[in-house]
Amino acid sequence: MSTEQPQPSAAAPTIAVDVRNVRKVYSRDSQRIVVLDGIDLQVPEGEFLALMGPSGSGKTTLLNLIAGIDQPTSGHVIVAGTDVGSLSEGALARWRSRNVGFIFQFYNLIPVLTALENVELPLLLTSLSRRQRRERARLALTIVGLADRAKHYPRQLSGGQEQRVAIARAIVTDPAVLVADEPTGDLDAKSAEEILSLMTTLNQEFGKTIVMVTHDPRASHHAHTQRHLDKGVLAS
Repeated sequence: MSTEQPQPSAAAPTIAVDVRNVRKVYSRDSQRIVVLDGIDLQVPEGEFLALMGPSGSGKTTLLNLIAGIDQPTSGHVIVAGTDVGSLSEGALARWRSRNVGFIFQFYNLIPVLTALENVELPLLLTSLSRRQRRERARLALTIVGLADRAKHYPRQLSGGQEQRVAIARAIVTDPAVLVADEPTGDLDAKSAEEILSLMTTLNQEFGKTIVMVTHDPRASHHAHTQRHLDKGVLAS
């Protein structure tokens, strides 16, 4: 009889994003347009996933469902343990503010606010004091390498710096998941590479789960995993 002790099995990874048989259908006049058709997708915690596919394939729609910006026609989208489709509008807004950080192609910064004030915005929905909010916002700017630009307005920043401010705003609430929609689509090659390196750091050093939509193969190579959408169907 063997005297070897049984080895413990590795724990299954925690799933940060669980998309189950999701369909998204839009009605236009008498037409029904199927944008997503039976999508299944599991993203473990700490994953960096690139969603790729041609224009109109449903990438941004899927990202919006994961972020709780839109609701599926059928199926379930479970993010950070919450079935997003089961929440009321008010509960959904509160859930988004705590669990999802958004990174957009065109930054979506408010021109009349400084970098620090733009980063602080998501914290206005929390119970933190003004001092605590400012401290968190300064820390987020430090993480993205822009502590010295806190008092600058968006017009005083380069495109790459604006996107760094947008990333600081996305991480300031310490969300479970970061969703990025073509985050380098409006940047030159050097700035794009800097932003992708920053996202890699957020993933590897800070453990952030990232779901990124991109059509750029150079951007997708920074991700751990690539999945392809075509005509609303996710390739295996």
